[in-house]
Amino acid sequence: MHNVEFKAELRDRDLARSVLLRMGATPIGVLEQTDTYYAVKNGRLKKRETAGERTEIVFYDRPDRSIPKLSHFSLYTEEAAAKEFGDPPGEVRIVVRKVRELLMLGSVRIHLDEVEGLGTFLEFEALVSPSQTVKACHDKIAELRKALRPALGEPIACGYADLLEQE
Repeated sequence: MHNVEFKAELRDRDLARSVLLRMGATPIGVLEQTDTYYAVKNGRLKKRETAGERTEIVFYDRPDRSIPKLSHFSLYTEEAAAKEFGDPPGEVRIVVRKVRELLMLGSVRIHLDEVEGLGTFLEFEALVSPSQTVKACHDKIAELRKALRPALGEPIACGYADLLEQE
């Protein structure tokens, strides 16, 4: 699977939420998530544990750059991941804990994240599909960035795990 992603510092969470709701975003819920990252040779591998949800393993690969980027990912159950990557899948690299407010606007997942030890961030994930081209995903993210410009800080090139390792 593929999606187009963008991440930035979030300077004004309330303003961002207000703008998104005016644009027609649907609030989905607030999620408490723990992501355990494993050391792998290529790409990134994490176990995502969300309170009240089934644990999933996510393998993904994307460039580290601050502009919207194409990400390739696969989702696994714990059982399938154990067959694919081993059990455990490798040495733990780092653990990221966050509270994520999830909203949807069309096919775009919008995350308002409070990341333990880092701060507040916004992330867009536009899923690529036969009816949603890569260009259409980039266009939707560009529209959202423009609308949310007053609430956003600096774009982020890497993931939360990388940012925590830099601390």
